[in-house]
Amino acid sequence: MSDPKYMDFLEMIDSAYKGFDKDLRRIEHILDESTKELFLANQRLIQERDKTNIKLENIVDNLGGVIFETDLKGNFTFLNNAWEGYTGLSIEDTLGKNFKDFLLPEYIDNEENFEELFYRGKEHIKFIFKYKKKKKPMWFEVKSKLIYSNGVTPVGFIGAITDVTTLKRTEIELQKASKSKDEFLSTMSHEIRTPLNAVTGIANILLMEEYLPDQLENLKALKYSGEHLLGLINDLLDFDKIKSGKLKLVEKDFSLNYFLESIKSHFSLRTEKKGLIFNVIKENDVPDNIIGDKLKLTQVIKNLLSNSLKFTENGCINLIVKNLGVKENKVRLVFKVVDTGIGISKSKQESIFESFIQANSETSIKYGGTGLGLSISKKLLNLQGSDLIVESELGKGSTFFFEITYKISNRLSVYEPDMIKMQPDYEPIDINVLVAEDNKMNVLILKRFFNKWGITYTIAENGEKALELFKKFDYDLILMDLQMPKINGYQAAKIIRKSENKNKASIPIIALTAFAQTDIKKKTEQYKMNGFMGKPFNPEELYKLLRSYSKEYNKKAI
Repeated sequence: MSDPKYMDFLEMIDSAYKGFDKDLRRIEHILDESTKELFLANQRLIQERDKTNIKLENIVDNLGGVIFETDLKGNFTFLNNAWEGYTGLSIEDTLGKNFKDFLLPEYIDNEENFEELFYRGKEHIKFIFKYKKKKKPMWFEVKSKLIYSNGVTPVGFIGAITDVTTLKRTEIELQKASKSKDEFLSTMSHEIRTPLNAVTGIANILLMEEYLPDQLENLKALKYSGEHLLGLINDLLDFDKIKSGKLKLVEKDFSLNYFLESIKSHFSLRTEKKGLIFNVIKENDVPDNIIGDKLKLTQVIKNLLSNSLKFTENGCINLIVKNLGVKENKVRLVFKVVDTGIGISKSKQESIFESFIQANSETSIKYGGTGLGLSISKKLLNLQGSDLIVESELGKGSTFFFEITYKISNRLSVYEPDMIKMQPDYEPIDINVLVAEDNKMNVLILKRFFNKWGITYTIAENGEKALELFKKFDYDLILMDLQMPKINGYQAAKIIRKSENKNKASIPIIALTAFAQTDIKKKTEQYKMNGFMGKPFNPEELYKLLRSYSKEYNKKAI
């Protein structure tokens, strides 16, 4: 035991233990201090958390809308105080209940299944519902999203309910105002068109009959004035349709060649009377059969040509159509109307496309018009992804042009009802027509035309009388006025289509009316009418229509 080496070894071990004890006490002291600091920090965190929770609760409870949470079945798991203010129901009584307990399907502005408004397959939910509080209707918007546990498992929904009553009431008032405006325009149009139909109709009849040489200019002036007034009315109605966004594209197959032939035929007579030359020029192999909105193209081209005709006293007017190239079965065309008229100054070239604006005040006095033609044309082209451009110099004529893309039709030929060429002298038509019309002046005009065209017809002064005659006799066609006493045209058409006799039930019915509601065409289709012709009508168009339903024409079709 007295071995020095052994004693040194024992002292070294003792020293190591003492050092270890000292280090252990130091570590224990550090841990103790750290524990105190962690405890204090934890206390501070708890206080901050509680403060934050209180703030969040205060914010949530004082928000303008309801904040809610539901489980995946739509049962409420959380609601803020706004719920009680909105509904008058306590939060305590509501928690645990399903949203279906508070909503009716018919009160929700949503096309989706009511039962599936809240389900795990939907990430986002948005709808507006109506709620009656003290018998007073209110509207609320619901926005909600799916929430997940650990970012993986869906556990429910969180969202907000906002009072949108003021906005909804404003929307309803705007809809009422829009409907009232539409009804007002329709009624006024009907009231104006009815006597206008008599004016233009009688003018056309007098021009078809024998008249004294010195009466010709007066009759032409009468016809022109009636047609001009009708043009102004149509411009205003078209402008209103475009402005209200009710005008839609209707794309169908049509023959571009025939379209251009019709334009040439129509405007050649008018330019010839004024001593002008009118040319239709096709460049770069223009395709014939295309798919597009022919009616809107016709309106734009006629507006541009009518403008050129109005402002050109000498020289010529050219309608140029050029193929700019074909890509992916679509053709890019440019249409140009070039004239040698009065021209437009650079400073006025932007403003002429504005509504009711013309180049200057003297223009409207000297040449007439509403200043809507170019505005309507530009908007119609904008609707089709195109634009109307002008190049002009005062005193040196104008060029209006636009580029537009159409699909190329795969059909070998396109049937055009208007391709039936009309003879200068109207030939008799073998057809028996029932006319339902209560306006005596309209009846007078139709009788005069029908007598000249050799048409067999019967007049019914109201819808009730028309149905009586329809049951007793056989007809090839019914011309149905829509606004009549006792039974109107829509009601009469509905009764006819429900007839037990299938042959009689399928008789062609054409609405002949002075109404100009934006949805008139759609409404006549809903009542299974075969067509629509507005009044005042063009005699040639009416003749063409009647001939297309004649016995002779139907035999050829068979």
